Amino acid sequence: MTGDAAVILIVEDEPPIRRLLRMTLGAQDYRTIEASTGAEALTALRHHRPDLVLLDLGLPDVDGLTLIARIRDAGPVPIVVLSSRGDEAAKVAALDAGADDYVTKPFGADELMARIRAALRHRLQQQGADRTFTSDDLSVDLVRRLVKRGTDDVKLSPKEYDILEQLVIHAGKVLTHKHLLREVWRDESVDPQYLRVYVRQLRQKIEAEPSTPRHVLTEPGIGYRLV
Repeated sequence: MTGDAAVILIVEDEPPIRRLLRMTLGAQDYRTIEASTGAEALTALRHHRPDLVLLDLGLPDVDGLTLIARIRDAGPVPIVVLSSRGDEAAKVAALDAGADDYVTKPFGADELMARIRAALRHRLQQQGADRTFTSDDLSVDLVRRLVKRGTDDVKLSPKEYDILEQLVIHAGKVLTHKHLLREVWRDESVDPQYLRVYVRQLRQKIEAEPSTPRHVLTEPGIGYRLV
């Protein structure tokens, strides 16, 4: 395990799940800190400054959404929620409260690791201010507002670009419909159907196969994610 390995705070009240997470993360060279309550989690945040928080919402001493807000107040650390609640409303509530991602129990190790890597990349993007995004054949220059697919320039409407810009800024993170409507339309009450239309148009321009997108993925009932 290297000295500069990312430190992950596991906030989970069930010892068997904490043990499983500790072993899974350790096998990938992550360092871990553990907390079984919200109070312990906030203390660990102050003393250890982890790179990412894995948060179970069903803690005995505090409501999960309240704890997300408190963690957000403490700093910009990424939060990946672990929860046995898989309904869309619970996911949207956690993401709108400030979580970066949401993994439903039981989860596979590969899926969890992918979500952690994406959240850590998003944190580095926010810190490093690298204003050029590249993934496979797609490149986006946020400074010059240039989009390319391979060597070809992609012409986007203002709304299409604004949606893509939000997805690039938060690459890897699930953006809820509410977030995109607020940031692009400046109005959360706009019919989400408008958003779906513009995302469909955006995919027509940046995806090789719009019907099976590789860049802009749909999180059903929740929003969108840029891979």
